[in-house]
Amino acid sequence: MPTRGVVYVHSTPLAVCSHVEWAIARVLAAPVNLQWTAQPVDPGARRAECGWTGSPGTGAELAAALRQWPMIRFEVTEEPSPGADGERFMYVPGRGLFRATVGAAGDIQLGEDRLRSIMASARAPEALAHALDKALGTAWDAELEPYRYAGDGAPVTLLTRVG
Repeated sequence: MPTRGVVYVHSTPLAVCSHVEWAIARVLAAPVNLQWTAQPVDPGARRAECGWTGSPGTGAELAAALRQWPMIRFEVTEEPSPGADGERFMYVPGRGLFRATVGAAGDIQLGEDRLRSIMASARAPEALAHALDKALGTAWDAELEPYRYAGDGAPVTLLTRVG
């Protein structure tokens, strides 16, 4: 059963744009030609986004492919599908990759075992709050938020995985 998602390249140097397209094309086994626009938050950088359709797990493959360039900022989402949870990946230079399971509404889902582990290891309310922020990817969200707003109204390319 196919699923779908979105790749948001929030910021990349101009010289890396074609490499990003090639990486996405390799995963989707289809040609990719993104519509790049200026990223006002990062002068000289470019941004693009594309919707995709493919099999469950394609989002993880896309995130792994894009992670090859440590200077770009990106997000990859994959919607839940029958028998598979949705996923969200965020990458910020210097912070690395964040991965979370997401529900049908796009909210990050923390499982019971993860919550119990966080509660057991937190020695004070501040430690609990810090651990929950980390599990929810709050630092990644905070760093990407200005880049997201800069993309409002930008063109979106739709892609389908072949095979």
